[in-house]
Amino acid sequence: MPRRIESLFINGPAGRLEAILEEPETREPAEAALVCHPHPLHGGTLHNKVVHRLARGLRRSGCAVLRFNFRGVNLSQGQYDHGRGEIEDAAACLELLRARYPGYPVTLAGFSFGSRVALALAERLGHLAPGRIIAAGFPTVYPDVEFAVRCQRLRVFIHSTRDEFGPKPQLQAFFDRLWGPKQLLWIEARDHFFEGALDEFEAAVCNLGLQRG
Repeated sequence: MPRRIESLFINGPAGRLEAILEEPETREPAEAALVCHPHPLHGGTLHNKVVHRLARGLRRSGCAVLRFNFRGVNLSQGQYDHGRGEIEDAAACLELLRARYPGYPVTLAGFSFGSRVALALAERLGHLAPGRIIAAGFPTVYPDVEFAVRCQRLRVFIHSTRDEFGPKPQLQAFFDRLWGPKQLLWIEARDHFFEGALDEFEAAVCNLGLQRG
């Protein structure tokens, strides 16, 4: 069956947010996923190559996937808000996704800056958070990581072995601090953007499968 793709605008706290909703190519979705893109001030958009591969891996595993542009990016209204407003943007998109797929398990995912937004939103939502958080290229160079420590949902980190914004020793030490359910997958890649290993990255996402229970 043809893959279903819908371009839409979501009412966000600073205006409309540009988004794309895609369902799996070969079956009905069994889970829903929200994917957050990297830093808006450094060229991050919903079309980023890592975000695209993250979304496609999730679709291949059986998820309906919503990607969106944070405020001030492309057709999304508003201005960059240093991560605070971007968490609100993600919350608005998550609300729409849950309304579209009521009762479905939900994954919250992101790459780089987007992984920080995903984890921060999950920590803020507490017991109402999605059951799984996928953090690709989580940047450990930023000092504030306590929100990720406090989040007690399943946190899956997918990381390049040569990530310049999250060097392997730093990421491993951070991961070792975490309590609760967690998983760490290393991808042999050339840099933060999984250069030379995007196929392996996408396969790792797909192989995570759907949530259990």
